Amino acid sequence: MEPAHRALLREHRHYLSGQLLVSDSIVPLLFQEEILTEAQVDQILSQPSERLKALELLTLLPARGPRAFRAFIRSLEDHSWVRERLEAELQEVDGARGAGRDTGEHRISRPEPALANRLTTPTSLQTPPSDRVLSRLAARLGSGYQEVLLDLGLSAEDVFRCRTDNPLCSHSAVLAGLVLWRQRGGRGATMRRLEQSLEAAEVHPSVLQGAL
Repeated sequence: MEPAHRALLREHRHYLSGQLLVSDSIVPLLFQEEILTEAQVDQILSQPSERLKALELLTLLPARGPRAFRAFIRSLEDHSWVRERLEAELQEVDGARGAGRDTGEHRISRPEPALANRLTTPTSLQTPPSDRVLSRLAARLGSGYQEVLLDLGLSAEDVFRCRTDNPLCSHSAVLAGLVLWRQRGGRGATMRRLEQSLEAAEVHPSVLQGAL
């Protein structure tokens, strides 16, 4: 891996470990492309949390050869906001490196400070989530959706009714619960309120980010 690529991963180590869910697609793709060995995959997946799994991956990647960084970027299909940020900063690094060659110097621009973990702007936090956001979130929530719906104010009976009304499709059941919350919540059914419930249920931040 090139020094600039290693520096970029090191600079954003904390940010990346808080955003990436590496188990589902990132690690399998890197194994498929022979960036990671089977033993390294086991080493990563044995970590007790997603943050630690991401940190283990970021520790191993720099030593996995010249193809590792580009393969890592390709593996971020489900984390497009992370990929776009890294690609943008890589362009700045490449541009600065080219300028350094033109002036006889080797320079690498320092990446901008990591993005805050806040998912949306202060203004949009006060707006209700759209149908599109709720539908995409419902598809990503997984088994933790009941805790989220209960924290949003739905009763256990409400959650049960959503399940029984949609017995063949968990996505529809979760979406029905989210829509019910938005209908009942009125002006209080905002993105900020939804974010708070996801945090309370310890849902990874990338789940909501990926639904935006």
